[in-house]
Amino acid sequence: MISAIIPALNEESEIANTIEAVRSLPDTIEVIVVDGGSCDRTVPIAQGMGVRVIQSARGRGRQMHEGALAAQGEVLWFVHADTTPSADCTTQMLRALGHDSTAGGNFSLVFDGHSFGARVLNALQPLMKRLGSYYGDSTIFVRRSVYFAVGGFKPYPVFEDSDLIQRIKSVGDFVSLPATVRTSSRRFEQKGFCLTCLWWSSLQLLFWLGIPAECLGKLYGPIRRGSV
Repeated sequence: MISAIIPALNEESEIANTIEAVRSLPDTIEVIVVDGGSCDRTVPIAQGMGVRVIQSARGRGRQMHEGALAAQGEVLWFVHADTTPSADCTTQMLRALGHDSTAGGNFSLVFDGHSFGARVLNALQPLMKRLGSYYGDSTIFVRRSVYFAVGGFKPYPVFEDSDLIQRIKSVGDFVSLPATVRTSSRRFEQKGFCLTCLWWSSLQLLFWLGIPAECLGKLYGPIRRGSV
């Protein structure tokens, strides 16, 4: 069984679409929404759709790890609350995991909207994929056994996804599949596309240079107000 784990914080405008997209996929899927203290209707919307909702301290890394601890599936799939997978995601996922060498993977990322920022981000995705630069927006899946063997998500305020991917790669193949997931471009639109890209690239460089994620999180916080 696949367990889809959705971290959420004040996602009342997005959560229903994400849950519905995940539940409509073939194969048996357990859906767990991990709420980080929403003050809007995120929790009642999710509960009204009949999925399991658990509470966690705020922080995407913490929330996804709590979801992993609660999940029953042999495959853990981490889907952001503003991201909708295409119909062929689970089929391709299970086919890839049919190879013993595959430890985990992700999908091809498409940003929504027709803004300048969304168009640039979508044009950059093939290059990012060739460079092996992935983030949680592309939805990470991993064998349950591998996830816990490598220590799972760390409670980092930022780059918890990059950190986990590197540890998955250390024990097996990490495959990027052609099926698409569509995510919101809001992170790059709220404070201006160019400014946010420059800010994010600078943080990524500092992370690669060894600056602790906890320090970088203090700089990242203002970009994503009210969501995880």
